[in-house]
Amino acid sequence: MSEYQYYEFQAIDRPLGEADRKALRDLSTRARITATSFTNSYEWGNFKGDPAKLMERWFDLHLYLANWGSRRLMVRLPARLLDRRLLDAFLADVDCATTSVADENVILDIFVEEAEVEDWDDGSRWLAALAPLRADVLAGDLRLFYLLWLTAVGADAFGPDELEPLPGIGPMTGALEAFVNFFDIDRDLVAAAAERSADPILGTPASPAASHRIVAAMTDREKTDFLVRLLDGDAHVPFELRAFVRQRLIAKCDASPIAARTVGELRSRGAAIRRERERAEAERDAAERKRREAEAEKVRREHLDAIVRRGETVWREIDAKIERRNAAGYDKAASLLFELRAIAEEKGETGSFDRRLQTIRVLHARKGRFIERLKTLG
Repeated sequence: MSEYQYYEFQAIDRPLGEADRKALRDLSTRARITATSFTNSYEWGNFKGDPAKLMERWFDLHLYLANWGSRRLMVRLPARLLDRRLLDAFLADVDCATTSVADENVILDIFVEEAEVEDWDDGSRWLAALAPLRADVLAGDLRLFYLLWLTAVGADAFGPDELEPLPGIGPMTGALEAFVNFFDIDRDLVAAAAERSADPILGTPASPAASHRIVAAMTDREKTDFLVRLLDGDAHVPFELRAFVRQRLIAKCDASPIAARTVGELRSRGAAIRRERERAEAERDAAERKRREAEAEKVRREHLDAIVRRGETVWREIDAKIERRNAAGYDKAASLLFELRAIAEEKGETGSFDRRLQTIRVLHARKGRFIERLKTLG
């Protein structure tokens, strides 16, 4: 296939109405359109719509993949739930990501022109794997933006003394791992960053008892606000409540602050992880190669032993194959002679073998194609 492009959009906060789906159908007669999604792929031609405009009007997530390496992820986020100054600080030196404002939303647009593509990928599995990132960001998890910051580290946008924007990103979630793989971010740098946690509670979801204590301690005004907005159908209430509980848990945590590392430290640690990974991979490859060689030798040994047990019948088979006077017969005869030579060398009986081989050469000297096959036997 010379060209392949995959487009997928997902509506999370508000499903698509009938008029919305009709407008989308005008953009593509082949697309799969549901109340929450728009999906299409192209093996020739291009999508007529503008993904940015579709995101502004209808969708919360968009993924694009092309088989020449282009990758794109767009995420629409409610502006009131984001700290724009913090977001801009993360992304100031990141070339592959931009943000734009559309009404009451901020749209994060991440685009990589040439991600490393190893195997054929139709794109259909990625958005489901990446979708949890939006909910995590709205709940206060900023590790997605740290990963984008790491792309700038990989592009040498910072000096060695620049500090990381969070004290770590560990432990990684499945969605964060998918993001790293989708955009081909330096896995060794990611591993170095993930050796530390961004905050004391990441990776350890609040227990029902801890969450109950936080909610019970909320003021009546806070509870009423959340409940009224939930009753009004505000789709963002669960995210805000998660962020609220998370911040209260962090405030109650007695863990000492973790010092941020420098870019130089991250690069040095990433290089060490790369060396260790490559060493481990080399050891695994060597072990696998040794295993395959041992298995091949076992098969060879069993084959040669079977030939030894056949005794003189092997020599009679060689004569019969030669007398067929065709390529297949000559090849089989030569193959058996090679195997008999190996057996003779193991037993120290090469003199006897050479005498029998010379007899065959003389007897069949006029069969040029067969004699040609014996040249490597000497």
